[in-house]
Amino acid sequence: MSTKIIIGITGTLGAGKGEIVNYLVKKRGFEHFSVRKFLIKEIKKRTLPINRNNMRLIANEIRAQKGSGYIVEKLYQEALKDKTNSVIESIRTPGEVNTLLDKGSFYLFAVVADPKIRFERIKKRGSETDEVTYDEFIAAEKMEINNSDPTKQNLTKCINMANYKFENNGTFKNLYKQVDNALDNILTK
Repeated sequence: MSTKIIIGITGTLGAGKGEIVNYLVKKRGFEHFSVRKFLIKEIKKRTLPINRNNMRLIANEIRAQKGSGYIVEKLYQEALKDKTNSVIESIRTPGEVNTLLDKGSFYLFAVVADPKIRFERIKKRGSETDEVTYDEFIAAEKMEINNSDPTKQNLTKCINMANYKFENNGTFKNLYKQVDNALDNILTK
């Protein structure tokens, strides 16, 4: 492949975004850039607790002040410094998608799964932002699923804007097969 490609990952909480990233990094040689890590650095600078609510609030504040594509633009610029293909994880607003689509050689992958399966996955994952009840999990998702404000999360619209959409209710082996099929399609264009 002669042209560097950058893949963005969007999807619902616990659907398998991180699993796709791990696969792309370990099996396909991609470099990883994370919106989550970017936000955690900002939260730490502000000495706030690291939780999903603060991640959402800080992201929305940054987008409102600096533009809806600001965070992913920063990560995109970092990705360009590396010659390998790259993946930017956790695209959450249509403005972020549009910012990246305007760059060329960018493809958006979306991953979705049943809410109960996703909740079980995040409980097993056990990161600092995953310590929630099922009701809190569903309530947090409702805040991110649809929003008319371009600086706030709208996962439904992002998922609908994706070049490739994967259902991840089964095994990770099945998910990897879907990812490989998408990559094969991209690489033969």
